[in-house]
Amino acid sequence: MIHVALTHIAACVYMCMSSCSLVFLCVFLCNCISFRLAAMLTSFLEGLFCCFTSKSTNIVVPVETSEPADGYEFVEVKPGRILRVRHIIPDRPVVEEPTGLGGSVSCKRKITVYRNGQLFIENLGDRASAELKSCQNGETEPNSTVEVELTDCGKSSPPVSIPEVRSDSVAAGNNGAPETAAAAGEAPAPEQNDQSQQPRKRRRKPKRTVVIDCERKISACKGTHPDVALFFIHGVGGSLDIWGSQLDFFSRLGYEVIAPDLAGHGASSAPQIPAAYTFYALAEDMRIIFKRYARKRNILIGHSYGVSFCTFLAHEYPEQIHKMVMINGGGPTALEPSLCSIFNLPTCVLHCLSPLLAWCFLKAGFARQGAREKQLLRENNAFNVSSFVLRAMMSGQYWPEGDEVYHAELTVPILLVHGMHDKFVPVEEDQRMAEILLMAFLKVLEDGSHMVMMECPDAVNTLLHEFLLWEPPTLPAPKSKTRPETAKARTDNAKAVSEPAKARPATAKQT
Repeated sequence: MIHVALTHIAACVYMCMSSCSLVFLCVFLCNCISFRLAAMLTSFLEGLFCCFTSKSTNIVVPVETSEPADGYEFVEVKPGRILRVRHIIPDRPVVEEPTGLGGSVSCKRKITVYRNGQLFIENLGDRASAELKSCQNGETEPNSTVEVELTDCGKSSPPVSIPEVRSDSVAAGNNGAPETAAAAGEAPAPEQNDQSQQPRKRRRKPKRTVVIDCERKISACKGTHPDVALFFIHGVGGSLDIWGSQLDFFSRLGYEVIAPDLAGHGASSAPQIPAAYTFYALAEDMRIIFKRYARKRNILIGHSYGVSFCTFLAHEYPEQIHKMVMINGGGPTALEPSLCSIFNLPTCVLHCLSPLLAWCFLKAGFARQGAREKQLLRENNAFNVSSFVLRAMMSGQYWPEGDEVYHAELTVPILLVHGMHDKFVPVEEDQRMAEILLMAFLKVLEDGSHMVMMECPDAVNTLLHEFLLWEPPTLPAPKSKTRPETAKARTDNAKAVSEPAKARPATAKQT
């Protein structure tokens, strides 16, 4: 019956369009499509209607919600530009945070960029290494997580040279190769030592030099602290529903959570102008949302494309961002839209291919493709966006400022979470990000993929909570060192008075 119905549909399209090529295409679909792919044919016919009638079939309007009690709000960031925000303020006992808790981190580094694109980072802090290695407050299952420590900021005697990832910078010249080899700890050959005694070449002049010298106080962020707020920002094609497990988990612990829908996603308004979906337009929306709900200590949690907006906010408001989490965010590279991409196709063609794109997202975004994953994809709106918005979002990812130097300037502690089976973001990109950042912790979940917070919610929630509670150890005050020096400087009368006091411990030992 299905094939008979599809044959009649193909015949009707042939009679209406009078196109020979359309006949062969419809016959091919009738012979190849099955019952489960019937939705693809429907989408294809809607796309054809869009092409021939020049009418858009994918206009998205805000979804009406009748759940204001669950913390859903609609914020007008600009006239006619409305974003849905889930804002939960749980009932919690107010606990005043005592002063003096936490530890101070000395953020000192020198970033030098040469004209051939080579990046040279010299970490000058004396405590960062010990603080990074002590960021484990809880134990996880050895088979579920793999920890990769890449940032070592304490060894600052030999400067750390970080070579460029791109191939053009690796072969930028002969001057960059010896510096990279020396920074990696390789012993030079005897012939190279002889050559080094020859007349030295003229020293290269850097293109740009950035010096960071500040002191940053980091403390534990508990759910009972009223000055803590968690911001969750999703990526392309998703919605705030992908954070359902995290929002419920942290709100039960007493945290104030804020999760917005990007423009054109979820229940937010979807302007029919491509300029409304550029990086700068969306970043300005997130800036308004952040300024509206920000507290004294704010934690940003971003996923995929949302990591770029978190990085933007952390760079703009370094004093208000206390910690940050990057989930499958990729490497520290500037954003630039690809010229040869499937998303450059016309909107009507993308609409025809929308079922295929959803299937590809399921294969690449989830480690498994079972009934549970399909239900998560459908119920949490993990990839449910119109073709127009999808095309505009992919074409608007232009952010040249977000390069490696931009990320290297961040002084906020950052947790990187990566799903081992992620086919969108290779693990090497997150490793590169951990190398560039000043204070970074990379956690790899073996059972997760791109949507790791939906696939492994318990593991992700545990990692995030441990990171929120982490604080660097406080060094003891150097009082014990000054006491002997002060005692030596005392007068003879003071020494005579102190001698019986010194004899007391010996008498106590004899008893």
